[in-house]
Amino acid sequence: MAARTFIEIEELVAGMVLEQAVEDKAGHSLIERGTVLDDFHIDYLLESGVTGVYIRGREKAPEQTAEELMESLQNGAREEIEKNRVPDRSSVVLSEAVKKRIYEGIEYIYHNTDSEDFESAAHSVTEELLGALASNNAVALDLDQIKICDEYTFKHSVDVAAMAMTIGKNYGLTHRELKEIGLAGLLHDVGKTRVPEEILNKPERLTPEEFEVMKQHSLFSYQILKEKATLSEGVLMGVLEHHEKQNGHGYPLKMSGDQIHKYAKIISVADVFDALVTARPYKDAFPKREAIEMIMSMTQEMDINAMKSFLDILILYPVDSIVHLSNGEYARVVQNVSGYVLRPRVVGLTSGRLYDLSEDIHCASLIIDN
Repeated sequence: MAARTFIEIEELVAGMVLEQAVEDKAGHSLIERGTVLDDFHIDYLLESGVTGVYIRGREKAPEQTAEELMESLQNGAREEIEKNRVPDRSSVVLSEAVKKRIYEGIEYIYHNTDSEDFESAAHSVTEELLGALASNNAVALDLDQIKICDEYTFKHSVDVAAMAMTIGKNYGLTHRELKEIGLAGLLHDVGKTRVPEEILNKPERLTPEEFEVMKQHSLFSYQILKEKATLSEGVLMGVLEHHEKQNGHGYPLKMSGDQIHKYAKIISVADVFDALVTARPYKDAFPKREAIEMIMSMTQEMDINAMKSFLDILILYPVDSIVHLSNGEYARVVQNVSGYVLRPRVVGLTSGRLYDLSEDIHCASLIIDN
């Protein structure tokens, strides 16, 4: 038997599939099992006094590929998709050649903090990222598109720099400020080169004493960078303060609110999100959806404007991707709506119905669960 979930009648939405027939008191079938509910069915059930029904839900993903699913569409669904499809905003894209140069640059930076070429290498990598941001007027970010390697420190540094620059662009930073926040994002963890290897690479969670040592890395980063001639005060503050929190419970200085530099506020959001979605020896990666929900819950810790800018730039469900809805139906994403990263507009592959998850009150109880 297919997976089934009991849904109260007020929570039904068109496109849900009945897993158990609805019968009257005499045993006569009102609506057959397997029926794809539409608004008429739902109104009929309400008028009949039915309090709830079993619907199909949370089934395993289909064996078909996205292309095969699209080929099997009915004309109504296909037409609805074509009518409502809006391409995603331009996102940061790195060519393989650029990824190679960035990887070589970031590897050099973290292995040669005392080199005379340290600053020129950092500026060069930042310019590469700034060029990618400007090349197609990128205003959005899909992290899967910028991955340069699997090595955590290098990957994390580039992810945070690219994310901070994209957030910063949405935040309204100038070209000079975008370069500075890119440098700060790239170098925010360079102080970890002074953390003992046995702590930095420990495969289990750190003890409280070890974590106190790890917490010194932002101060170490500041100490390394303050000796560099071409790095501005803003870059230094972005690096030093990126673990400070709005409520004053961060480190190393326990600053709060407006005391924290705007670069650090932006980098903090990028740093936490990338850490959540990246697997480490002592923890699994969180799914991006869960990580976004966790970020959204941190209103006491993160700057609300930086958080909003982050939510505006992230693409979680690219247009044309296939998603599974909580009503049991598969759907194709047709438009991402700014400010609603978790709730795009989608078209059901079975019902052909447009679900506007961002603004339609009738879709309020409907979510993407896969």
